[in-house]
Amino acid sequence: MWWRLPRAQFQRQAGQKNKEALKGIVDSGQPPGLLAYAEGEAIAWCSVGPRPAFPALERSRTLKRVDDEPVWSVVCFFVAKPYRGRGVMMPLLTAAVEYARAHGARIVEGYPVEPTQSLTGDRGYTGVVSAFRRAGFVEVLRRGTRPIMRCSLEGR
Repeated sequence: MWWRLPRAQFQRQAGQKNKEALKGIVDSGQPPGLLAYAEGEAIAWCSVGPRPAFPALERSRTLKRVDDEPVWSVVCFFVAKPYRGRGVMMPLLTAAVEYARAHGARIVEGYPVEPTQSLTGDRGYTGVVSAFRRAGFVEVLRRGTRPIMRCSLEGR
């Protein structure tokens, strides 16, 4: 919900209320992202959707729009601890790109980090540059430390 709400609202409804807001999106029939499974158990999550679904991107100085092209955004990953460091992000990112394509996207955008040390906690929640590169994304702009990376789906 971090990318879907104004920061003050996100903070105000921290915890259970944000979980309920996400459940409301699911219940509305609009999938807020994708799940990865291992042996029938959900082990990872990726939030993907049309950029307008993430108004916090519009308010960000460093992640504001590059141009007027309609894009889908991959904004968040979560991988359960036992599965971290096992390459789960890559197939999840690939699935997010294919999901976006199946729903009419021509461009998919991401905002990953370039880790200079081991990622701990939620420091890599937007993904890592190396995974995005392997998935065919290229850096199109950098206004700070975080790049804006795109994958063009035309001709792919």
